[in-house]
Formats: sequence, structure tokens, C-alpha cells
Amino acid sequence: QVQLVESGGGSVQAGGSLSVSCAASGNIFSINDMGWYRQAPGQQRELVARITSGGMTKYADSVKGRFTISRDNAKNTVYLQMNSLKPEDTAVYYCGADVFTMTTVTIPLRYWGRGTQVTVSS
Repeated sequence: QVQLVESGGGSVQAGGSLSVSCAASGNIFSINDMGWYRQAPGQQRELVARITSGGMTKYADSVKGRFTISRDNAKNTVYLQMNSLKPEDTAVYYCGADVFTMTTVTIPLRYWGRGTQVTVSS
């Protein structure tokens, strides 16, 4: 099995910064894309940012210029630095990863972390 464990997050006032990280472990052969998604109460889960194994990134328009995603392939870890936070960034942030396991070497499976709360007060 594969586990994704998020850490970081918390509460901050508007304009502040937070960072979250997510480490993948378990029966991993390799990891394709890793990303951060968020879900606010009553809303659908949405992409925040994702990064390929080669370092190419994609951001939601709402976070461009404020958030930075990065990853350490050797540690199977993805990071999200969040600056200039706004109240509308408040959500549960989930880590997602497309993983090739030792038993599904040619078929990537999507795994999710349990989420970490980010709260931005005005």
C-alpha cells in the first residue's frame, strides 16, 4: 500500500504565509505527478497546484504568484509554500499523487492524503 501524510497548515491572518508538505511512503516504484488540492465547506475539491516528476508546474489562476509548489523526488515529498494568503484560501488541503507501485508498475494509481486544514482570517 501507499500512504500520503500531510503536515503543516494551521491558522494565519490574511496576508500571512503557511507551508504544507506531503510525504509518500510504502510500496512505491515511482511517482508521476504530485499535487495539492483543496476543498472548502460546501464546495467541490479543486486543483491548487501540481508538479510533474520533471518539475513542470501548473497552478490554479487564483493562486498564481502567491503559491509555490516544489518536490523532492528522492524523498517522495511535495511541498506547497503559500504566501499572501486570503480568507478565500481557507479549506482542507489534500495531497494527491499518481503512483506506480511495485505491483502496478505500468499503471499509475491516484492516492490521497487525509488532508490538513488551512484557515485564513480577515
